[in-house]
Amino acid sequence: MRAGRPAHRSRPVGRGAGATRPAPVAAAARGRCQTDGLRIMAVELSLTGKERTFKDDEIIVSKTDPKGRITYANRVFLTVAGYRESEILGQPHSIIRHPDMPRCVFKLLWDTIADGREIFAYVINRAKNGDHYWVYAHVTPSFDATGKIVGYHSNRRVPDRKLVEKEIVPLYRALKAEEERHKNGKEQLAASGKMVVDLLTSRGVAYDEFVASLGRSHG
Repeated sequence: MRAGRPAHRSRPVGRGAGATRPAPVAAAARGRCQTDGLRIMAVELSLTGKERTFKDDEIIVSKTDPKGRITYANRVFLTVAGYRESEILGQPHSIIRHPDMPRCVFKLLWDTIADGREIFAYVINRAKNGDHYWVYAHVTPSFDATGKIVGYHSNRRVPDRKLVEKEIVPLYRALKAEEERHKNGKEQLAASGKMVVDLLTSRGVAYDEFVASLGRSHG
């Protein structure tokens, strides 16, 4: 059974009015802003362990520039993630990255779309207040008239709950455990990446075929 849908409320993060201040006052204001920013960051990086969900007929949509900075977020995105549009635009898409996501899965995702190809992936995201939510993501590159990548488009739907619990959670936990055995970031990616390659090799499929087969087996 899917967990209940909690209300998606978040406390807005205030922004300064931008008025010109004398130098000492401005410096003091900057100091307060930096302190407030660190406090907000600490709150946003915390995890509640509570899961958020959204309706089966809803789609989370976002767009980014080629660097991964958010240029568009639809209402469902803002509601589920708990951000205001003014807070999210211009931010790296990794602002909603959950620490339980294996680094190798994100590398595979970004390597694929940077190569001009689409990808499907199961992703756990972190809301602003520390809640988490699972999505089945379809990410595609956007091209201009010359074929140059000018950004990325992502649609995320509610994933099959049984599939996530039976297949994805155990796999991601194993990948994260392997990454945490290594201190160096490159070694983490190499180790967990090898686990993914070995898994795909053992099943005789490519990554996209593997993801598609999961959906068929639980359809």
